[in-house]
Amino acid sequence: MITIRKSTKEDAEKIWDIFQIVVARGDTYAFLPDISQAAALSYWMADDKHCYVAELEGNLVGTYIIKDNQPGLGSHIANASFMVSPQFQGRSVGKTMGKHALIKAKELGYAAMQFNLVISTNIPAINLWRKLGFQIIGTIPQAFDHLQKGMVDAHIMFREL
Repeated sequence: MITIRKSTKEDAEKIWDIFQIVVARGDTYAFLPDISQAAALSYWMADDKHCYVAELEGNLVGTYIIKDNQPGLGSHIANASFMVSPQFQGRSVGKTMGKHALIKAKELGYAAMQFNLVISTNIPAINLWRKLGFQIIGTIPQAFDHLQKGMVDAHIMFREL
């Protein structure tokens, strides 16, 4: 059974383990593949974000954050980012975190959620977000420099809460 809880500072090393592997592939996140641990955790676990972790079989297997999509007058729309440990992909970790994030975002007072950069080649993510009620509301041509495929499009996905 997958459990999700608010992260603690003690989770930082395990979050970094997942973050480093996911970002190093250069196929889903705009972070530089060689981002330092300090820079990554400073961003992911910053005070302006709500950071959660997913656990399965005694392992920390995923993490996600919720934050304001924009400051000030745009802060009623949430943004979120999700990472799943590669060895636990295909076990509903992402889906469970996605559902949890939608509930938490609503509890936090957000009116909607928007993803600003869903890479067009990340078909599993696009399919998951569609299943959870998101729509592609725009496509940015050649917005992402995929390490294996070169320049690819990115989608903006949105759903009301």
